[in-house]
Amino acid sequence: MENNNIAVGLDIGTTKIVAMIGRKNEYGKVEILGVGKSKSLGVHRGVVNNITQTIQSIQQAVQEAEVAAGEKIFEVTVGIAGQHIRSLQHSDYITRSNSELVIEEADIDRLINQVHKLVMLPGEEIIHVLPQEFKVDGQAEIKEPIGMYGGRLEANFHVVVGQVSSIRNIGRCVKSSGLQLEGITLEPLASANAVLSQEEKEAGVALIDIGGGTTDLAVFKDGIIRHTAVIPFGGNVITEDIKEGCSIIEKQAELLKIKFGSAWPGENKDNEIVSIPGLRGREPKEITLKNLSKIIHARVVEIVEQVYVEIKNYGHEEQKKKLIAGIVLTGGGSQLKHLKQLVEYITGMDTRIGYPNEHLAGDSDDDIASPLFATAVGLVMDGLKRQERKFAERSEQMSSENNENSEESIEDITISKDEVVKERRSFLDKLTERVKEFLDNAE
Repeated sequence: MENNNIAVGLDIGTTKIVAMIGRKNEYGKVEILGVGKSKSLGVHRGVVNNITQTIQSIQQAVQEAEVAAGEKIFEVTVGIAGQHIRSLQHSDYITRSNSELVIEEADIDRLINQVHKLVMLPGEEIIHVLPQEFKVDGQAEIKEPIGMYGGRLEANFHVVVGQVSSIRNIGRCVKSSGLQLEGITLEPLASANAVLSQEEKEAGVALIDIGGGTTDLAVFKDGIIRHTAVIPFGGNVITEDIKEGCSIIEKQAELLKIKFGSAWPGENKDNEIVSIPGLRGREPKEITLKNLSKIIHARVVEIVEQVYVEIKNYGHEEQKKKLIAGIVLTGGGSQLKHLKQLVEYITGMDTRIGYPNEHLAGDSDDDIASPLFATAVGLVMDGLKRQERKFAERSEQMSSENNENSEESIEDITISKDEVVKERRSFLDKLTERVKEFLDNAE
């Protein structure tokens, strides 16, 4: 981007593609300059299945955002999700050659790189290795082992795995749309950054992002992400059920769901009826709202129960892993009436709807603060963070060049620069580089 303090989030969803341009204001809040939205035609359950259509949809959304913001877009931060994402728990250890020296960043890097060598299924690649907690010489529950003495360093890891071809296809679409890939972020993480507070992440919370094609789950406890899952169902299957159950076309089913849909059948009286115009002069159809909510209820219960199985897999019933802050619902699907009550009824956990207004500037448009845009806001925040990192690294470099006269200070700065880079080069930065490299070589 030419304008240094501007970042662009590109959310490639199953129902819509959103391009969002934002910058940080003087209070450190995110100010949204422009939003572009287009119908997503080439994406199914979070996975690109038609490159040409996806490119067209991206270009349309980007153009709209450029006009709204009066800025030209060059680089974007893209979210990855989709039914191919899965996660697993893994423990690993390294033995240090000299336990007289304190544990350094390099030791942790060595341990993480060892996890990256895990053998995966064909076509899968590890995209995300997150240390949960460390053990040093058998001493457990260490959050930060750097600076401690010890011979054996072990850790539990949360490993996220994805289909590499699906990620490359997204990269291909972005590049063919005339854009640079600035970064790749896991969508459940982006949504979590936008709608959760630090207190909730510490207390323990499950974020459920209900999109069109998939439902993403991210579980946090003690400020660390503990579990992620992508369930291959979303709002679209509910629309599909209404379409089949009421014998109407998709457009009408979607409108019915949004206007009259409820996840709780008891809310509607038996005599509440909505009339739908028939096709090409056919008789109009009459549908009872009770029937409509029964259809919706059956499918929503299935989605929520699958998510709850994943929350149980994390182990939330153990006292130590209890999610005190309960559940936060976000994404377009979370706007379904009475969904909050249904989720509380099924899971027995406190539930709220998550709006991405926590980090937005006060004068932001109400539409942008809708759960519909949670992922896009999170991607903009991620893009802004990346820029701050780049800026910090550049400043480090410049100050090291200015201090070339004094050898001592040069050493100090080189060390601190390395620390900055090491601490900040995350798994997703490495993944972005690999995808960029692959696309460059594939030209």
